[in-house]
Amino acid sequence: MRLESLDQISQDYRHIYLQPHFDDAALSCGGAIRQQTATGQRALVITVFGGVPSQDMGVSEFALSTHARMSLPASAASAVSVRREEDQAAVSALGADTLWLDYLDAIYRGSPAFYQSDDAIFGVVAQGDTQLDEELGALVANIVERAPLAAIYAPLGVGHHVDHQLVCSAADRLAQRKHNVKFYEDFPYVSRSGALEERQRELAIPMEFELAEISGQIRDKEEAIALYRSQVPLLFGSEEAMRQALREYSGSLRRAYPGILIERYWRW
Repeated sequence: MRLESLDQISQDYRHIYLQPHFDDAALSCGGAIRQQTATGQRALVITVFGGVPSQDMGVSEFALSTHARMSLPASAASAVSVRREEDQAAVSALGADTLWLDYLDAIYRGSPAFYQSDDAIFGVVAQGDTQLDEELGALVANIVERAPLAAIYAPLGVGHHVDHQLVCSAADRLAQRKHNVKFYEDFPYVSRSGALEERQRELAIPMEFELAEISGQIRDKEEAIALYRSQVPLLFGSEEAMRQALREYSGSLRRAYPGILIERYWRW
């Protein structure tokens, strides 16, 4: 089911996943989502930066080049519409509901654009996004009020994408108040050597991990990720490479037990 607004979030939800972009929840949490929904638990995937730019909005050369790398239309509105279709198909395949918020992806924010290169996108959050950081904190608090029994899942921010950092910051405010927040490892960035440890040093917060075995759900997770057709070639090169990378990382988290595939979540 696709929700149209925050007003439709109810106490029935037991798991709410905050994904900065279309695909993050499936990439990092697809196994847990499928496991939850298969046992009758309601799960909701909220895309924070899921807004559709206006047809007449100018976009930067960097945004246009990003569209090209994803084989998406040049029009920002059309590109986001394609990604929404992919997200609906993938999340539905996992048995969860969707909600797309109206905040714009980093590549569309600012005039002139705040972020005009990969280095900027994976760097420091722009001064112009300060107000956005505060708004997202209030937004996440609003979500918890509507679904007080739900666990909230948010990106840890591994890889430093500015949108991931912003959502992590908003969820951190909840975690500091002892709400039930689990931070997921941003895949595929977390598979890069030292990336997780670097992010943990930056946050400087004592963390405990929680493991979810997804051996029985790995195929469903892979099939859902494959539905993000604009993203798989960009992130992995091919669908086959995606499946291999996913299984290699998931299997690396408990090497003492070959064949056991894991998703790992962090709490503080």
